[in-house]
Amino acid sequence: MIQQGQEEPAAIPTVNIDGADVPFTGGETLYEICSRQKKDVPTLCYDPRLDPFGGCRLCVVELEGARNPVASCTTRATAGMKIRTATEAIERHRRTLMELVVSENRQVDVDELAGYASQELKTLVERYDANRGRFQGRQSGQSRDDDDNPFILRDYDQCISCYRCVRVCAEQEGDHAISVMNRGFDTRITTEFNGLLRDSDCTFCGQCVQTCPTGALADKKALKHADVPGEIEKTRSVCPYCGVGCSVDLLSKGDKLVGVLPAMDGPANEGALCVKGQFAFGFVQHDDRLKTPMVRGDDGELHATDWDHALDRAAAGLRAVVECHGREALYAIAAGRSRRQFQSD
Repeated sequence: MIQQGQEEPAAIPTVNIDGADVPFTGGETLYEICSRQKKDVPTLCYDPRLDPFGGCRLCVVELEGARNPVASCTTRATAGMKIRTATEAIERHRRTLMELVVSENRQVDVDELAGYASQELKTLVERYDANRGRFQGRQSGQSRDDDDNPFILRDYDQCISCYRCVRVCAEQEGDHAISVMNRGFDTRITTEFNGLLRDSDCTFCGQCVQTCPTGALADKKALKHADVPGEIEKTRSVCPYCGVGCSVDLLSKGDKLVGVLPAMDGPANEGALCVKGQFAFGFVQHDDRLKTPMVRGDDGELHATDWDHALDRAAAGLRAVVECHGREALYAIAAGRSRRQFQSD
């Protein structure tokens, strides 16, 4: 009950989505509200980590009073809006767009080892049963087979100009290593002076790979294991290289590690990784990797032993250093980013 002199609380604003009133907060887009309501609005240019772009036009919805459908990812909600997300006309519009997109790509089926988002195009083509033969003609995209870097495949015949790669490089990484050149069918994803990635500001973090929805940018190291038999299994883990604690999803087939994905919900990294965390997993199955502790014998050679013996030898060696040279002669560095020296007791 409102007491005399008290102000009546402000009403919570709502929008009407497919006949239901839904509350929202200021600044939310229609796409964000639809996603929160589990409305399956498709998109190819959207990444929740990036500023809305509105390029693919798949996320359009009907807005009462508007002459044309509006892109839900770039349209801010205002109180009283009435929208419909999946009318017959809207679905027909989306199917046509998908057919146009697919007509330019060399293939739809790409291995899921290509990257985190690499199956998005394939999923939508199957959803809308997009006829690949309806539209034929000139194609855009020019792959860079000459780029011999060991990490990132640049298969631009698969590119749909969603610019997610360009935007994640600029907005998330701040590298601005890749950009767009030309327009229309001559549009190209490129680097400065149209050169190789190794000659650009690229840090090989792999973010462009993981946001690409078509496999145009793909993980070369992971794809080397595409022919390994078995289903891909994901195991959540933590990158071992430094003290940040980036969450990763390890991809395996049987007992073989075949790739690494950044965990988009990782509390420390939120989908980001450095070049080591993304690509440097070859040591796990390397032939030279030690599988048991080794100690040097009287003959000067290393010999396999058990952990108790190895730790006792290490402890004895450390004690000998302290007894001979004093405790100031001993220190340790822990983790890749640690700078503190730990002295022995």
